[in-house]
Amino acid sequence: MRKRVLVLAANPKADSFVNTLADTYARSARQKHDVKLLNLADMTFNVDLADGYTKDQPLEDSLKAFQAALTWCEHLVIFTPNWWGALPAKLKGLIDRTFLPGFAFQYEKGMSIPKKLLQGKTTRIVMTMDTPPWYYVLFQGAPAIRQLKTATLKFVGFGAVTSRMIGPIISSTNASREKWLNEMSKLGLSAS
Repeated sequence: MRKRVLVLAANPKADSFVNTLADTYARSARQKHDVKLLNLADMTFNVDLADGYTKDQPLEDSLKAFQAALTWCEHLVIFTPNWWGALPAKLKGLIDRTFLPGFAFQYEKGMSIPKKLLQGKTTRIVMTMDTPPWYYVLFQGAPAIRQLKTATLKFVGFGAVTSRMIGPIISSTNASREKWLNEMSKLGLSAS
């Protein structure tokens, strides 16, 4: 079945292996699906949600385009590096500035849990790291995956959220990188 797929290459640095993985996934997915590829490195916006939700902060064009793509998509694929066990600040800023009340969720009187406004969508997180993934899971608790999956995506209504951690990148061989690129190509075809 044909899907509307949004691929977010979420490394603030334009030239990176994680963005190459995103490009590979998107190129493969285009064979069977409708695909939009957005690159965080190309987006210009203030990452700081300066007043929280107490004042409206006008959205820059990059943020409006991201929100429109989120509304459009049925499946979101986030390709991100892991920096210091967490998401890059610019990706966190993108989330802070766009996953807003009235767009991603809505507080309702008398309810302690907000209404989820981005329901009916699925997500895959692909996270690269210089740490072995098993170490990141067992010794650090995979905090960036847990935050993005549970506290952000599921909180606003995304259903199935799967993840794939890839690494260590810093010491990887060409053979390892080719294997990971082939894996992303296969995932792209199925849009999973």
